[in-house]
Amino acid sequence: MYSMIVPTEGVLLGRARVPGFSYPRIVTVRAGEVIDITSAAAPTSRDYCESPDPARAVAEAKGTAIGRIDDLLHNSFVRGQDLTRPSLLSPIDLQAVKAAGVTFVVSLLERVIEEQARGDKAKADLLRRDILSLIGTDLSQLLPGSPEAMKVKQTLIARGVWSQYLEVGIGPDAEIFTKCQPMASVGYGADVGILPISEWNNPEPEVAVVVQSTGRIVGATLGNDVNLRDVEGRSALLLGKAKDNNASASLGPFIRLFDGQFTIAAVKEAEIALAVKGEDGFELLGASSMSQISRSPEALVAAAVGRHHQYPDGFVLYLGTMFAPVKDRGGVGKGFTHKAGDVVSISTPALGTLTNIVRLSTEAAPWTYGASHLMRDLSKADLI
Repeated sequence: MYSMIVPTEGVLLGRARVPGFSYPRIVTVRAGEVIDITSAAAPTSRDYCESPDPARAVAEAKGTAIGRIDDLLHNSFVRGQDLTRPSLLSPIDLQAVKAAGVTFVVSLLERVIEEQARGDKAKADLLRRDILSLIGTDLSQLLPGSPEAMKVKQTLIARGVWSQYLEVGIGPDAEIFTKCQPMASVGYGADVGILPISEWNNPEPEVAVVVQSTGRIVGATLGNDVNLRDVEGRSALLLGKAKDNNASASLGPFIRLFDGQFTIAAVKEAEIALAVKGEDGFELLGASSMSQISRSPEALVAAAVGRHHQYPDGFVLYLGTMFAPVKDRGGVGKGFTHKAGDVVSISTPALGTLTNIVRLSTEAAPWTYGASHLMRDLSKADLI
């Protein structure tokens, strides 16, 4: 079973709640067994990721088996969880959690074209031809910030369709925002939270890259950048309220570290699948192809870290999604929105499957264990 959720290849790094310990344990997976590799040299996920060769450090780390991966996966769903047995947590701890938005220009421009045409195919074809005449190729080849992109910008302004989303989509500056605080992300099996005030929201299936304080990308994981479309739509200044709430950032099930077999090239070729299954029988399927991303992962990382901004503990960066659900739910023309109890699964073969259950953020488990608690517990255990 676990091969469907956790890759059977590669070097994996994660965190687990283990009975008898007051703090999360650092784990990896070997031959179907979850191995506790917490040590004084590397008591946190951050420490392993900051090592000169993270994959080698994890692969060579000595440890103790704490259970079969199937058992931990099964026990990681928070509803009905057996606290006497181990379970998985988000694979990151002290790293900052950042996200990039509007990174798939082709899907953004197509939505703008459709909105401008208002269902008139002839108008849509005309606007598309206007844009293609400026860039001389298909929309997916438009490079944000390029002279061609600036021509497209002027054409769209002339047609009265410019917006802040188009500015970060094809303009020179990427959108980089804080998704949640260190220690606040949730992992496989956890509830993901939606604000009670939101009536229009959706999952955002994404790849997230793991970045050292030096700016070097050392691995990747899956993420759900839960989004409140109605809140953000009211004002761009409400982005924090739309994006950063209790249990609104999911990552996992593990970080897959870069080695000889898994590299940034594999991330750029990943096909991300999404499945939403509701208690009402509703099902939604979708996909997002990383090959369509308009700003490379390296470019997005460079926009986040450098002389202009540092992250001493490294960071995780959601890379964005091209998926925008439009399937009606609850009536014709009402579009898609989540309902409590939705099971959301995000998957790609190289990284496995990240599954969460949708709840109100006020009903998901509150975030009570922060960096200060971790430091005190590690100190008591003589690990720092």
